[in-house]
Amino acid sequence: MTQSHTTKPGTAVVTGASSGIGKVYAERLAARGYDLVLVARRKERLKEIADELRERHPVKAEALVADLSTPDGLSAVRERLSTDASVSLLVNNAGFSALKPLTQTPDETVASMIALNVTALTALSRAALIAFKGRNAGTIVNIGSGAGFSPYPDIPVYGATKAYVFLFTQSLQHEVEGTAVRIQLVLPGAVVSEGWDVAGGAALEPLPESIVMTTEDCVDAALSGLDQGETITAPSLHDASLLSDYVDRSGQLLQAMFDAKPAERYRSGR
Repeated sequence: MTQSHTTKPGTAVVTGASSGIGKVYAERLAARGYDLVLVARRKERLKEIADELRERHPVKAEALVADLSTPDGLSAVRERLSTDASVSLLVNNAGFSALKPLTQTPDETVASMIALNVTALTALSRAALIAFKGRNAGTIVNIGSGAGFSPYPDIPVYGATKAYVFLFTQSLQHEVEGTAVRIQLVLPGAVVSEGWDVAGGAALEPLPESIVMTTEDCVDAALSGLDQGETITAPSLHDASLLSDYVDRSGQLLQAMFDAKPAERYRSGR
């Protein structure tokens, strides 16, 4: 991903770019020479960020205001990915959580979370993948979460959407094998972000400082992982063997699930 001063790396489309991880990605990618298409709902905030990046770096920075949880917003970004040949990188970062049990989560919140965390990420990945495979070049970065590994009662929908991102992105990685298209899955743990305000307001405060990573450290680690050729990057995971063992065991379990005969423990009465 490191570029020379004479080579333009192309255009990066960053969703959820008005704050948190998306905003830091925009800053870091601008420093690497990428032109930017910044996607978020907050028009004034997005324009301020685009203006600031143009002032600090010799790049183009466009604010594309879109609510990806709506059909119109999603269509606008999907169209850009499909038609702009300069786009070489998609960072699928937009998403939000709700720190409530399912019975206390409004229907509209559940629907919006699935639309943004799952539907939008899937549709934009597909649009970018078609374009990138057609050019045999390009990179997709999907932001998952450590919350997608195991159920946690206060984030039943969010955790499940991130489990989807985990499996979905790995499937895409298999799809691009043998091509020059790259797909990275990023799995942050707890990260300082405005998304926590959306999730439940001040919910981050009770967490010990020792487990909450800064947004800057998270993105810098993710980009380092991309530079190193990683397909899965977990910025706060110190023992990488835990992740590789998890992936290996899940593959073994998948294979073991398919057998024409019932397992012996279910045949004792026959």
